[in-house]
Amino acid sequence: MKNKTEKKPPSSRSTYRQLEDVVGCKWSVSVLQAIAEGISRPGALERHIDGISTKVLGERLRKLTAYGLLSRQVYPEIPPHTEYTLTDNGRKLAAIIAQLQRLDNDIRSATDDVQ
Repeated sequence: MKNKTEKKPPSSRSTYRQLEDVVGCKWSVSVLQAIAEGISRPGALERHIDGISTKVLGERLRKLTAYGLLSRQVYPEIPPHTEYTLTDNGRKLAAIIAQLQRLDNDIRSATDDVQ
């Protein structure tokens, strides 16, 4: 029988911390939602996501891509452009985020009904 205070193996802890680092940022969810809505180019994402800076957007896109939630396609045109799409896992996470939003709406509606 395992002790309840026993720590997780290092590999699972680091995996969880990576997930937390990637999706725990307030901007990651906004980026994932915008891409799920079909906004795929960095400039369009920056215009769509109110308050995000170019630097933060670039960092989020790199981390979401490295974690496997986004795929990046660079088109060799002049000027070159880049587009991002959700991977299968990115679509799964976007669906979970949508479920959380529905839950939040249900909770808020129930709270409004009580008041």
